[in-house]
Amino acid sequence: MENYQLDKYAQDGQDPKVLDKVLGKILDMLTADEEVNYVAIQKKPAVNLLPDSITVSNKRIFLGEFTKLGLATNFEIFSWQDIKDIAFKEEIFGSKVTVIPYTGENLTIDYIPKTQARKLYQLIKAALDNLQAQKQVKADPKMGIENKPKFDSYIPQDQTKDLPTTSLEAPIAINKQVESNTDPIGASFNNPSAFSPQTPTSVPTQSEPKAMQALDHTIIEDDELTMKLKKLKSLYDKQLITQAEYESKKAEILSKL
Repeated sequence: MENYQLDKYAQDGQDPKVLDKVLGKILDMLTADEEVNYVAIQKKPAVNLLPDSITVSNKRIFLGEFTKLGLATNFEIFSWQDIKDIAFKEEIFGSKVTVIPYTGENLTIDYIPKTQARKLYQLIKAALDNLQAQKQVKADPKMGIENKPKFDSYIPQDQTKDLPTTSLEAPIAINKQVESNTDPIGASFNNPSAFSPQTPTSVPTQSEPKAMQALDHTIIEDDELTMKLKKLKSLYDKQLITQAEYESKKAEILSKL
């Protein structure tokens, strides 16, 4: 076993020599896509040349016991489906870790360093919780999609042709009609008969010519005065006359109204 591989599993004070022996046997028993996640080594207060161990992979848990002066090792191996629960109890000298299978007796290894025991508990609990969640999803597939967005209101595009549609053409046509009816200039050019009721055009009688001529004369005078005012304003804007001249001439023109 290479040193750098030992360092990966000896971060919590595991004995490198014992770790080397345990991993040397465990690695030979791994299946396809299986890898070791953690190894906890027993550490008794007295000298212990043959410590027990607990190894956790991503598929199984191995409880190892050295026998025959370290020449042999007995392993109790459980897949995660065989494990019901994991428990540990912290004592003065380390912790007591107990694996509880669904069938058979509970298996306990004591004197596991407290740091290693806590790490074991976390890893095993996480694996068991994950397995339980997978079982629940298999038993009730709906649980796996409880957060899936709902599309109950979705209507396939090819079915929308049968649905009632709200046409915008009618409101637009009404608006256009309103606009044309409220614009007498546009109505007079586009549709001279748009006004209803129509008012007959009055024809001047023989008694009206003088009045009409007076009105026309007033309009002509107003137009001439307006043109003079505009021309005067244009001269002032171009600074061709002073403001005093502009005001004087303006007053003179307005006096003729």
